Amino acid sequence: VIDPPGSDKMATLANKGKKGVETQEKVARIRITLSSCKMKALEKVCSLLINRSKQRNLSFSGPVRLPTKVLRITTRKSPCGEGTNTWDRYQMRIHKRVIDLHSPSEVVRQITSINIEPGVEVEITIPENQAL
Repeated sequence: VIDPPGSDKMATLANKGKKGVETQEKVARIRITLSSCKMKALEKVCSLLINRSKQRNLSFSGPVRLPTKVLRITTRKSPCGEGTNTWDRYQMRIHKRVIDLHSPSEVVRQITSINIEPGVEVEITIPENQAL
């Protein structure tokens, strides 16, 4: 089989090898931590992130549900301290979810460019020492 003039088969094979190496170097393990007091809003953002990563055929794990933190404050109702001992009990629940993505950071920027519900905090971390 003779290649037509001007086609450089070896150069294209060499370029393909370089592109493959570059994409492997850029693949990063990215951890997205979501926290909120409103569980419905948190689950909605989680499902949006998971659906977007499924559309792009990315490997991911999660959402991992972390234990809920319950912050409690108990205080006396009476401002002066006299009268019957009645107490007010207040609590705030903080829900957390963790999603791990294995993809290039450029793709993660596209995935995370969604409308995030108010009250949901998003923290994205890329560990420096990556062991895949």
